[in-house]
Amino acid sequence: MKYNINWDMDSVFAGGSSSLELQEKIQSMKQQLTDFSKKIVSWDWTNDHPAYTELKDILKLQDILSFGLSESGTFIRGLMSADVADKQAGAVYSKISEIHSSFSTISTILTKKTVAIPDNEWEKLVAQSPFNEVAFILNEDRVQGKELLSEEEEALINSLSLDGFNGWGDHYNSIVATISIPFFEKDGTTTFLSAGQAQNKMESDPDAEVRQQVFIEWEKAWSEKASLFSDSLNHLAGFRLANYKAHGVTDFMKRPLEYNRMSKATLDTMWETINKNKQVVVDYLNRKAVLIGKEQLSWADVEAPVLLGNYAPQRYPYDKGADFIVKNFRKFSGKMADFAQYAFDNSWIEAENRGGKRPGGYCANLPESGESRIFMTYAESPNEVSTLAHELGHAFHSSVMRELPALNRGYAMNVAETASTFAELLISDATVQEAKSEEEKINLLDSKIQRAATMFMNIQARYLFETQFYKERQEGIVTESRLNELMESAQKEAFENSLSDYHPAFWASKLHFYNTGVPFYNFPYTFGYLFSMGIYAKSLNDGAEFEEHYISLLQDTGSMTTEELAQKHLAADLTLPDFWQHGIDLIQTDIQMFMELTDKYIY
Repeated sequence: MKYNINWDMDSVFAGGSSSLELQEKIQSMKQQLTDFSKKIVSWDWTNDHPAYTELKDILKLQDILSFGLSESGTFIRGLMSADVADKQAGAVYSKISEIHSSFSTISTILTKKTVAIPDNEWEKLVAQSPFNEVAFILNEDRVQGKELLSEEEEALINSLSLDGFNGWGDHYNSIVATISIPFFEKDGTTTFLSAGQAQNKMESDPDAEVRQQVFIEWEKAWSEKASLFSDSLNHLAGFRLANYKAHGVTDFMKRPLEYNRMSKATLDTMWETINKNKQVVVDYLNRKAVLIGKEQLSWADVEAPVLLGNYAPQRYPYDKGADFIVKNFRKFSGKMADFAQYAFDNSWIEAENRGGKRPGGYCANLPESGESRIFMTYAESPNEVSTLAHELGHAFHSSVMRELPALNRGYAMNVAETASTFAELLISDATVQEAKSEEEKINLLDSKIQRAATMFMNIQARYLFETQFYKERQEGIVTESRLNELMESAQKEAFENSLSDYHPAFWASKLHFYNTGVPFYNFPYTFGYLFSMGIYAKSLNDGAEFEEHYISLLQDTGSMTTEELAQKHLAADLTLPDFWQHGIDLIQTDIQMFMELTDKYIY
């Protein structure tokens, strides 16, 4: 093997969760935090204007602390992901969380002081260098800062969130660490799978009986601990809603939309346009059911491979998958390809398929190292190659932001998912184009269209569930049986009753519902998917000029609204259905090809 299938964390902090370097970093951040606090408490704009020299120093120290917290947080969360039994990592994470909470409290004091600056004086401030370069972020922070409570109240909320809000998020991770899925081998032995391993087998194993067996055990495993997951979910939402109420926020969608820098009109138009085009996706699901010998697909069949004739799915060992990604990135961007090659060569990726890992995958930034780290459980399927490309898309996005002012590097989830989904699209398209037989092309087209079904249906089900859950949570605790009902109802609505069974315990198994950083960790995926379609179309038209246009778009993601970004770089109005329909039309073309190719296999 020429590429390491495990990531290199020692180059960040040597020694794992017992790292002395990390302990020194934590002590250093504590001292920086003390200095940061003193500077902010003593700062008065009336004594600092018109040059605002002290404010410049404060913002520099804020950047340093922010980078340090991100660096150490990414490191320790990575250790926790790679080994869910690493209790020492959890203890260190708590120390970092305490610093982060204090940092947020002190930053709140700074925000309140900027809110107090008269508007005419504020306009002068953000017009001068270096503040003019980060004016969008400073203005955004000041506008949102007008909803803040007193310094004492905000400090109390941040303090209580450690053992309250964040504590319930950590509690979920602790429960997940105990999940083990039994798999009954054909020789009569039983293998116990981690959640990540079981999910891969449930979604991509070509044997329907294997998928169904794992799905039954999967549902059972999460259901057995449903009361514990229900406690976590209810208390996370309860804390969040109480926090909203304290700040005068009654609409629970206000914060998710603010975070993603998008309007409700954009979100509504996206879902409405998707709903009007659902039938063609349902037709695809129905055709797929017939091809695999069923009247209707079950939940465990949606992402199953379509194998016709003598075709067996092509396997992509890690080295082969890595080289395939680099080769096909290069067709669109030499910089993307060189970047991906560097990531593989320098062991940025934790990909080993083994027990003891948490489920799912992610990419996290290391701003001090100027690197990223990618976590996943790689299972050698074409889908896993696409997932790896997806995470590399995130990493590339972070890399092109590194030369920007620190405040301008903070892009939201919806545009983050644009870069990752674009990278994924390049690879899924490449696999289809390189198909060596009709059966292989059908298999790969199916894999590509599955992604659309996920975005339009599975993700929408999550959004529908979370919306209804928050409505009911406002009135009190939502029981685990009711959560099951809400989840199954949302799935049936999103999939338009096209499946034979559903996954009521999905709310327990999906980490995204328990994310303490981002509420409604769902609709940005669908946004990013369709937004990337517009970028992909532009890449085909721009030719050699595309690379610089694409990088320019990515660099603007941290300093303008979503609607402004689309208007500037794609000349698109996201509040109108035309843009969304264009992306959906591209998907319908794939589905039409799939239907035509599979006609002769229908008996």
